[in-house]
Amino acid sequence: MPVTPRTIPPLDKATIGLATLFLSSGATHLVRPQTFEGMVPDALPRRRELVFVSGVAEIVCGVGLLHPRTRKAAGLASAVLLVAVFPGNVKMSTDHAKRAQRKGDTGSKAFLAATIARLPMQWPLIRTALRAAGRH
Repeated sequence: MPVTPRTIPPLDKATIGLATLFLSSGATHLVRPQTFEGMVPDALPRRRELVFVSGVAEIVCGVGLLHPRTRKAAGLASAVLLVAVFPGNVKMSTDHAKRAQRKGDTGSKAFLAATIARLPMQWPLIRTALRAAGRH
């Protein structure tokens, strides 16, 4: 049986973009954790610790996506991470919907629209992560 060399997915612009997103967001999780604590679903304890853990995970995934030897594993980990944080993104949208309804001002409604528009963006990010992992 012939041995085939392991193919390493290329470092394309989309993967670099995802890595950059993870690195910047991960750093923000560590420097300004209070920004993300409200996104943690109420059923989960230790919000600050979860924000720190997710920030470190984002940084690890971001670095891993950039290196050819770790790109496949980091791509899979990135896809899992994006799925795992999706409930937090939904919570952010529902919380802002309640706030916008209460306040009724244009700024609150605009921010709500941005949080809702962000939700479907998870899909292309997950696809990019899976592509980086060599999964099409």
